Amino acid sequence: MSPRKVVVLGYGMAGARLADEIRRRDPDGSRVALTVVGEESEHAYNRVLLSAVVAGTMQPDLVLLHEPAWAEEHHVDLRTGVAAVDIDRERRVVTLSDESEVDYDALVLALGSKPWLPPVEGLAREDGTPAPGVVAFRTLEDCERILAESKVGAPVAVLGGGLLGLEAARGLAGRGNLVTVVHPAGHVMERQLDAGGGHVLTRLLATHGIDFRLNAAAARYLPGSGLKLDDGSKVAADLVVVSAGVRAETELARRAGLTVDRGIVVDDTLRTSDGRICALGDCAQHPGTVSGLVEPAWQQAAVLADLLTGARVSSRYQGTRVVTKLKARGIDLTALGDAHTDVHDPDAEVLSLTDPTGGRYTKLVIREDRVTGAILLGAPDAAATITQLYDRGVPVPADRLAVLLGRALPSGTPAAAGPADLPASAVVCRCNSVTKGRLIEAFRAGATEVTELASVTRATTGCGSCRDTVCGITDWLATTS
Repeated sequence: MSPRKVVVLGYGMAGARLADEIRRRDPDGSRVALTVVGEESEHAYNRVLLSAVVAGTMQPDLVLLHEPAWAEEHHVDLRTGVAAVDIDRERRVVTLSDESEVDYDALVLALGSKPWLPPVEGLAREDGTPAPGVVAFRTLEDCERILAESKVGAPVAVLGGGLLGLEAARGLAGRGNLVTVVHPAGHVMERQLDAGGGHVLTRLLATHGIDFRLNAAAARYLPGSGLKLDDGSKVAADLVVVSAGVRAETELARRAGLTVDRGIVVDDTLRTSDGRICALGDCAQHPGTVSGLVEPAWQQAAVLADLLTGARVSSRYQGTRVVTKLKARGIDLTALGDAHTDVHDPDAEVLSLTDPTGGRYTKLVIREDRVTGAILLGAPDAAATITQLYDRGVPVPADRLAVLLGRALPSGTPAAAGPADLPASAVVCRCNSVTKGRLIEAFRAGATEVTELASVTRATTGCGSCRDTVCGITDWLATTS
């Protein structure tokens, strides 16, 4: 029987991971004939690590997810530098921008998202692309432009104080640029942080040479000069980096007649309104996840690979318990769950400690004896403990203050717990969704050094906060194998 034709439109982090997961279940392609189409000319790369490229702490080739020979070695028909322009659902054919056609039995949309440019006078050309001197921080090509156009010591404005904007700002400041972040809200990262956490983070980032203009919006872009704000003041900038949010890439799906809301609507099997077409990642809209983060996309990829290969037909995606980490050198920030609950909520326990001078802020939200939210800035021990509690859904130890200080351990964890005592399901590297079980698997397959584990699993190649844990697991495996 001939293999099923599966076509993946999109060769970003979601599409690449799906291809990997499919080939993990069907190595020789006997069940799935796989075609992957990517609009960018580069091989897939890890967008999570782009701020490290801007900072100069990581070379562009180190963020690649696949080696040049990956497609041939894994029996994948990979087509880069070409985009899908039309889906004929009746004929089950996709037309590409080079006028070629690809037929499918199952089609997967992994189209990602596109940066949003605020309606600021002069910021965009007539065709909607950024004006000269303006870069939307989204792709590896954007990083190359930023590095080429931001001379060391030159002023740079970053539009947007969300997660990605702050990572870009910290990277540029680390290179020696004079960075000003312009953000319309009263505090940074307002989706993940409350006002207290946002203010401490702003103060901490200021010690790294970053200025902030909060509660301010850009009104006009002045080429070669900078920005005029809505209060009449100006921000000097040779380059403006825009990180003001993204929008799901839905146009192709909309033209094909699929159900689209903020994203392409999918169910727990990741199917769209057409049963032969699925979607995952930033372009997909599922009620159990948050867009713009990699962890949900990679979990969706595992479920979809189970279904497309028939490896586990009962597999379902039921949402992701997202843990967000700011990947900025010199800053340890973890935010999870609903951290905006305040002390006046009668159904929640809310504990917090603030140390602005020390750059530390911790907040813990507990409902029915379980962690439901937390903000942990400058508190890596507490972050490790509380993330375990959140992931495992186990009761919070009675000494709440000890938990907030990182001195209490989840129930069932040995008193002298170290990295080796973590359960196999524990996520060790959040940036790359690497579990302890995956590290053990890679170690037993021959990757017995930390550098080899990093190469195989990408653990430690993101923000670097998991390196000590990976080293501990590696040492343990070396003594027990």
